Amino acid sequence: IPTAWVNFNGTGTVAIRDSENVSSITDNGVGNYEVNFATAMANTNYIAVPTIQNNRVTGVSAYATTSIRVLPRLLSGTTNDTDLSGVIILGGQA
Repeated sequence: IPTAWVNFNGTGTVAIRDSENVSSITDNGVGNYEVNFATAMANTNYIAVPTIQNNRVTGVSAYATTSIRVLPRLLSGTTNDTDLSGVIILGGQA
């Protein structure tokens, strides 16, 4: 069972389409989003599975109990905003 998940638009004004246990998305610049949890994780021993649209790769970083970073990139490695982004969080429960 996911502890948190979000589907969001990362172009223009960042907007959550649908989510569970996600309060907001912070746009930290091109290809750098911070997913903020509504209820903090008990620890940072969770796994994050990012999702992204075609022809892009993505990573996650900065695992915290209150947020995680989602970092979309073009296949060339260039940072890139995406209109269809998401992440699923598993674990991190007490």
